[in-house]
Amino acid sequence: MFDDLKRQVNTQIKNDALSVDERLQSICDLLQNTVPSYDWVGFYFKNGDKDELKLGPYTGEPTDHTIIPFGKGICGQVAVSNKNFVVPDVSAQDNYIACSITVKAEIVVPLFVNGQNIGQIDIDSNTPDPFTEEDERFLEFVNAQVAAML
Repeated sequence: MFDDLKRQVNTQIKNDALSVDERLQSICDLLQNTVPSYDWVGFYFKNGDKDELKLGPYTGEPTDHTIIPFGKGICGQVAVSNKNFVVPDVSAQDNYIACSITVKAEIVVPLFVNGQNIGQIDIDSNTPDPFTEEDERFLEFVNAQVAAML
């Protein structure tokens, strides 16, 4: 499944007829519509020179979490650690910010441009423990393609 998705992501990234945000939105839509366990897909980006993340394009249920301070929640922790964070069971995390009561698991993968962590892709799942190493590698690929576009 991910090999075909990689080709589709590349097609979206290279679509110069769309703005960067439109391309990011199309990637969110593609992933949510294609991967059954990806119930919410979005990008967060560093908010200027502030130590916080700002929500970018996403698809799924609306969220109140449009600004996340560094260190808070899974996304905020990834902004500080610069490492992937896979959460098989969000209820077991002390520093979890609940976006929805239906969310059971989350994966966050940082997005680097020229070695700087400028944002991340965040995926919530209503399925317990759905994420594998294959998901991590795929999302790293997605972020590498996005970084090349930015």
